[in-house]
Amino acid sequence: MTSAEIPSESILKETCDHVRDCLGEAIHEITIERAVFGLFFSGVKLSNQVGGICFTPVKMIPEAVCCPSSARAMPDSGRHKEKSAAKVLEHLFVPNPLRKTLAIATLNALSETCRLSGYYRNCDFIVNADPLDDIEIAPSAYTIVVGALLPYIKMLKKNEARYGILELDPRTLKAEELPHYISPEKGAEELPKADYLLITGTTLINDTLEGILAQKKDSAKVVVVGPTASMFPDAFFRRGVESLGGITVTDADGLLDVIAEAGSGYHFYGKYAEKTVIRKAG
Repeated sequence: MTSAEIPSESILKETCDHVRDCLGEAIHEITIERAVFGLFFSGVKLSNQVGGICFTPVKMIPEAVCCPSSARAMPDSGRHKEKSAAKVLEHLFVPNPLRKTLAIATLNALSETCRLSGYYRNCDFIVNADPLDDIEIAPSAYTIVVGALLPYIKMLKKNEARYGILELDPRTLKAEELPHYISPEKGAEELPKADYLLITGTTLINDTLEGILAQKKDSAKVVVVGPTASMFPDAFFRRGVESLGGITVTDADGLLDVIAEAGSGYHFYGKYAEKTVIRKAG
C-alpha cells in the first residue's frame, strides 16, 4: 500500500509512527523469532523475547475453504522466522486479514518494548486490573457495547442497566440480548446517545474504530478493551479514549503454545499474560 492509500486518521498508522520514533534505528535489529496463528488469537515472539497477540479474524477469511485458496490467505507460511519486525509492520495497511493480524501482534509486541524502555508517559499502567474497576456506571446512563464483549454484557444485565450491543453478527447474542441489538445501519443513530462506549479492540482489524469514535458525544466515557488493543496509547487518547484494557505477555513461548492449541484468555491469563489497564493520566 502506498502512503497515499494509508488512511490519514488511522490509529494504527499513528501508533506505528510512535513506535518507530521511540525505537529509532533499534527497530531494524528486531526480528520475528516465532509466529503462531491460533483459532482465537495469533501471536508473535520477537528476538528481544517480548510477545504480542491479536484476535484471529477467522470470519474475515473467506478463502479458507480449500488448500489452494487457503494458501493465498497466508502465502509465506513457514517463512516468518527472522523477518524484520519493521517490515512486518508494513502489513498493517493491507487488505489481507492474516497479514494484518500478524502486523498488529507485532505492533503490540513493539509497543510493549517501548513501554519497557520507559516511553509510556502521561498515563498510568496498571497490571492485573480491568478498565471498569474505577468506573461506576449510573443506572440512568446509556451504555453501548461494541462487539460481543460477554463479561461486560453480563455485568450490564446484572445491574439492570440501559444498554445496547452494536455487533456485526447478531448470531453471537443470546435470545434475551437480542432486544438490545443495534445493527451497523443503526449505529450512526445510537452512538451519539451513549454515555459510555465499551469497544472491542477487534475494531482495529476491520478499520471501524475511527468511525465509531468520530460519532461519540464529547462527554462520553470510552474504553477500548481486548488483547488486540495492547498498544502504545497516545493515538487512542487523542481521539477521546479514556483507557485501554489489554494484556502484557509474561511468557511469550508459553502463551504461543496455548494459542496454538486453540486457547483463549481463560487459558493464558494469570499464567503467561496479565490483564492490564492503560489510563490517561489526570
